[in-house]
Amino acid sequence: MTTPINLNKARKQKQRVEAEKKAAENRVKFGRTKAEKAAQKSEADRLCKGLDGAEREQ
Repeated sequence: MTTPINLNKARKQKQRVEAEKKAAENRVKFGRTKAEKAAQKSEADRLCKGLDGAEREQ
């Protein structure tokens, strides 16, 4: 005969596993730091200004 399990504990454990899986997905999806975002924005601004400066007027 198998041992009985506590259904509340099993349910809570399943919720913890699902929450951790969702958290891992979100870390991949939204996982950039504020410094990384700022660096990327400044790089994009620098490139845009470089293109604007190289533009010829007609």
